[in-house]
Order: sequence, then C-alpha cells, then structure tokens
Amino acid sequence: MANDTLEGKLRRVPRQVSRPTLLDAVEGTLADFLAAQIAALEAIDPALGGMARTTRDLVLAGGKRLRPTFAYWGWRGATGPGEPLDPVLPALAALELMHTFALVHDDVMDESATRRGRPTAHRLFAGQHARAGRLGDSGRFGTTAAILVGDLCLVWADQLLARTPLSTATLFSVRSRYDRMRVEAVAGQYLDVLGESSPQEWSAERALLVARLKTASYTVQRPLQFGLALAGPVDSDIDDAYCRYGQLVGEAFQLRDDLLGVYGDPAVTGKPAGDDLRAGKPTTLLLLARQLAPELALDPAGAVNPADGSGGLTPRSITETGAPDRVEQMIQERVAAAVAILADLPIDGDARTALIELAVRATQRAA
Repeated sequence: MANDTLEGKLRRVPRQVSRPTLLDAVEGTLADFLAAQIAALEAIDPALGGMARTTRDLVLAGGKRLRPTFAYWGWRGATGPGEPLDPVLPALAALELMHTFALVHDDVMDESATRRGRPTAHRLFAGQHARAGRLGDSGRFGTTAAILVGDLCLVWADQLLARTPLSTATLFSVRSRYDRMRVEAVAGQYLDVLGESSPQEWSAERALLVARLKTASYTVQRPLQFGLALAGPVDSDIDDAYCRYGQLVGEAFQLRDDLLGVYGDPAVTGKPAGDDLRAGKPTTLLLLARQLAPELALDPAGAVNPADGSGGLTPRSITETGAPDRVEQMIQERVAAAVAILADLPIDGDARTALIELAVRATQRAA
C-alpha cells in the first residue's frame, strides 16, 4: 500500500527540479574560491600550489552534490522563490568542501584505490611521489599528504561558510547545525571503524545507528536543517519535519549504498565491488544475511563465512538469504514515510516537489 501511494506521488514529480542552475552556481562558487586559495599557496611555495591544485581536482571531480542540493531546498522551503540565491551560495558550496574532507579521510581509513572512477587522494599523492623519485616510502607519503588535504578542505569549508552574509543570530543557528553535522559524521565514522574490529558485537540495529550518524546526518538531515537556518528564524515544525524526513531518507541512502557495495557495477559506481565483503564491514545487509541464515558466522578477522568453513560469503549466497529483498523493502518503507511527512508541511510547493524527487533519486540510484 505504501509503495502504491508513493508511486502515485512520483508520477506527478518533474525531474531535475532547478538542478542545472543550482549545481552550476555551486560549481562556479567552488571554482572561484579554490582558484584564489591555489594562488595564495602558490605564492608561498610552488609545491603548495601543486598540492592545492590536486585538492581542487578532487573537489571538482564530480559527485552527486546532494548536500548543497538538500540544503538549498531546505532554505527554499522556508523562503519561497523570491529570495536571491547568490548570498547563500558560499554556505551551500562549503558543504562540498566538508564532504571532500570526509571522503579523503574515509578512503585513507578504508585503503580504497578509487573514488568516482579515479584514484583516491592517497593514491594520487603516492603516484606523484614515486614519479618524482623522492626519498622514502611513496605509500606513506601518499597517506600523510591525503590526511593533510582532508584537513585543508575542512578549514576551507569554514572559510567559505564565513563569507555568507548572515546576521549574528542566523550565523549562530547555522553554525550549530553545521557543527552538529561534523561531530555526528566523525562519531559515525568511528563506530564504522570500530564495527570492523569487533563485528561479533554488532547488530543490524547498531548498523542503522552508524548509518544515521555517518550518512543520514551529514548527507540529508543536517544539510536540510542547515538550509532552513540560512533562511532566518527557524520554524520548529518545519525543523522537526526536516529532521525526521532527513533521517529516513539518509538511512535509505546508506542502505542503497550497502547494496551497491556488494552488487554495484564498478563502471557505474566508480568503486570496486565487494570491498565491504573483503573488509568484513558489518553493514545492515550483511548482518541481516547473518540473522536470516544463522549458519553464517563472522570469522575472527571480520569476514562473513559459513560456519562450516566452506568459504567466504558471496553476492549469490547473500541473495539466497533473502537479505537484499529485505533491505529493498526497508528502503521503500523509509522513502514512503519521508514523503508522507512532507504532505501537509507548510513549505514552498516547489520545495516539497523537489524533496519528494530527491528522496527517490537519492535512494534508487545506480552509483
């Protein structure tokens, strides 16, 4: 019934609502800001200019730009169509710099080789080190440089956010959401790393907690509330609705990520398939597979294996447990509930339509 209702709503949703204009504006804001930062560092030392250019390429290497998009519609929901976009662009673009910080550090922790179909930051810097014939271990240099680049992006995010013309009261409101988003992202990442080292202590419910902190908070929930705060005095009813909608859509986003981590096409996702299986990451998908097929167990190294030692869990054996179907159902339930929250919310009509479309696009993606 929920799916039927959702499908009925989606037939009325126009695709790509305001997206090209918004994303072009965000990209332009980032490009202009980064050009100035590169020039400033180049003036100190050419090597710093090189590092900054590599960082720029990472920031502008594509991606879904979901965070500024959700923040924009959170803002637009409260302001309506009359307010000019330019004043809030620095704040929206700052979220992408924060996102790059998180991605770069996440790739170092996961030892990932590719991101968005390209080498990850630590691999890029390791390659530069090796080609230049420098002394020392190229891999270590790459890891160290990537950590510094992630840190730099977080500082740049603060600098760009500070360029947004806001009253003191609005600034405090925006910063409180921004800071909470950052703390929750770090907390979720720590639990994610902890889960890999103690998978026997993890449950599907705890995996969902990680999804709420690591993904839902800084992908959907807090960007929406951040955007609402940019509009001025916060309506508590809208704030609460954005919070609930954001948690549901953010969890569904992560559940889709869990499925893509096992079944995704690397040519589309830009990342190798099966990394979660090899790492033994206790995702909701893998933990549900273990619940549904108790003969599966987590070995001491973290990988999910049949208890009889007959070999590692494969995409096919996960499918046979029925866990992917259950995860698909969880995604649909969350999207339907999120859409229902928007039904009577006193926000701009175009924003409501866009948030319905985003809930689907973010959770039914192939990459």
